[in-house]
Amino acid sequence: MPRLTLAALALAAWTVPGAADEATPGQLAQLPPAELLVLGEVHDNPRHHETQARIVAQVAPAALVFEMLTPAQAARVTPELMADETALRDVLGWDQSGWPDFTMYYPIFAAAPEAAFYGAAVPREDLRGIVAGDDPLPEDAARFGLDRPLPDDQQRVREAMQMAAHCDALPEELLPGMVRAQRVRDAALARAALAALEDTGGPVVVITGNGHARTDWGVPSKIARAAPGVAVLSLGQLEAAPAEGEAPYDLWVVTEPVDRPDPCEAFAE
Repeated sequence: MPRLTLAALALAAWTVPGAADEATPGQLAQLPPAELLVLGEVHDNPRHHETQARIVAQVAPAALVFEMLTPAQAARVTPELMADETALRDVLGWDQSGWPDFTMYYPIFAAAPEAAFYGAAVPREDLRGIVAGDDPLPEDAARFGLDRPLPDDQQRVREAMQMAAHCDALPEELLPGMVRAQRVRDAALARAALAALEDTGGPVVVITGNGHARTDWGVPSKIARAAPGVAVLSLGQLEAAPAEGEAPYDLWVVTEPVDRPDPCEAFAE
C-alpha cells in the first residue's frame, strides 16, 4: 500500500530527537506524518492534556483511541455531544470511572468532533482474573507476543516498576500478574488502534499513559510486531528530565509537575 510506505519514509526522514534530546515546541507544532500517534500523559497533569488537544487539532485524526474508555463507552459518543461537555461526561459515566476530572479530557474530544472514537479499556473484572492467572490470555495473544515470556531482565525491571508504582505495598507474588495485566492492556490499545486504522484509513491518535506509550515494550512495540508496515510516532510527556538513555519515546517533553498529595500516604495509614 503506497500510503503506508510514504508515511513510513517521511517519518524515518524526519529528524527525531535521540534519547538525550527534548522535543522543541516547533517540532511539536509540525509533527511528521504518521498513521498512528501515541500521545502519552501523566493522567492528572492538565498541561499534558492541553498538548494532546493541540496535537489532535493539528493532526485532525480520523479516529481517536482512549485508554480511559471501554468499547461500549466509546460507542456512545456522537457528533451531537461534542458541543456539550456536561452531556458527554454524563453519557460516558466519566464521574464514576475513577479517571481525573473530565474538564482536562474534554478539549481532546472537542478538537476532533468528526473523528470516530474507540475505547481500549480492559474491564476491571477481566484484569483481576489476568493478574490472578485464572483467566486465559486474549485469543490473539500470539499476534502481540503475549504468549511468550519476557526476557528475564525486562521482567525484573517491570516488576520493580510495578512495586514502586504501588508504594512498595504489593505482595511480591502479585508482581508477575501485574506485569501480565499491563501487557494485556498494551495489546488492547494496539488492537483498538489497528482496528481504527483499518476502519478509517487514519491517521489515528491514541490517548494513553506514558507507560503504554513506551517504544520499547508499550503500544508501539505491539503495533510493530502485529503490523510492521505501519508508521507510528510516540510522545512521552514527563514531569522531570529523564536520565540519558531513559526516555523510550520518539519524542519527549518535560512540563511542570502537578502539586498533588503523596499517593503513598494512604498505604502508610
